[in-house]
Amino acid sequence: MSSMLNSHAALLKNRELLQGRLVLVGLQDSAILGQLPEGGHVVTEHYGVYRSLPAAGPWSPLFGYFDDSNPYGNADTVVVFMPKAKAELGLRLRLAGALLAPSGRLVLVGEKREGVASAVKQLQSLADSTAKVDSARHCQVWLAERMVSQAPLTVADWLTWHSVEVAGVSVEVAGLPGIFSDGRLDEGTRLLLQSLADEPVAGPVLDFACGAGVIGSWLHQWATPRGLAFTVDGIDVQAQAVACAWQSYQRAGAQGQIEPGDGLAGAGRQYATLVTNPPFHRGVRTDTSMTERFLAEAARHLQSGGELRLVANSFLPYERLIRQFVGPCRILAQDNRFTVYSAKRL
Repeated sequence: MSSMLNSHAALLKNRELLQGRLVLVGLQDSAILGQLPEGGHVVTEHYGVYRSLPAAGPWSPLFGYFDDSNPYGNADTVVVFMPKAKAELGLRLRLAGALLAPSGRLVLVGEKREGVASAVKQLQSLADSTAKVDSARHCQVWLAERMVSQAPLTVADWLTWHSVEVAGVSVEVAGLPGIFSDGRLDEGTRLLLQSLADEPVAGPVLDFACGAGVIGSWLHQWATPRGLAFTVDGIDVQAQAVACAWQSYQRAGAQGQIEPGDGLAGAGRQYATLVTNPPFHRGVRTDTSMTERFLAEAARHLQSGGELRLVANSFLPYERLIRQFVGPCRILAQDNRFTVYSAKRL
């Protein structure tokens, strides 16, 4: 129990609220399922959580908010966990309204530092009755009844577009609530793209933690007028990122496969180049474990002499790991926040 997420522990403390046909939205740790009422659906945007749930069993896993298999209009209780991004909460609450039967109830759980108190305003706009039922483990638990019915979610209703330009190359990038750096180009990726213009890489390329597909789309637009052609595959743990990257690739005409994956296990071949601007948060917590696992596995997915090109906040301890797992490391670019590293597999 001591290692359990606070929000999950708060839900277990109030498990009597969970009645009838149950759906959990935004679960982060499937280990608690054995302590909940038997069975239901789990909607998660995180591919690692999705893969941790057996395909056959009392809990049915659903990957992403736009899965056609979502049990619309059928749930008696929907639990919504607070997401990291405030914009994503609206998506989760709208999904809950579409999942609930007319007499169903919604349970909102989240830590105070995740913004659960301010999120209640959104909840109140979508329900006739809301009440705080508990404060525990730095969390709040809210119960909403008589939710306003919502239509099933579609990607087209939530998709947005914005433009980014680096080194004279412009691309259109898709966005969905909760995706990293939605609506703008983050400065780390900008520095990485500039390094790709200054010191080009070889293909095929894998973009690990590809987000909305910025790197693959930009590389295609940069390479085409130079008579270069190579694929840029993308892999990401988040359902919205996979959907956005596919949309961005389609608009740019970029070549490559976009796949969900938690780490490099889903990468089926070796690449001349691995590029990445990896995440270092899980929810509101700093968590570099995903990148550490990636670096430990990277060499197996690089061709002999292949290159790792990585950008990260300069304070993160990646240079030592790159040298340990990939090969000699050099710094290609650096500003007051970010560093671009390059390493060749020996």
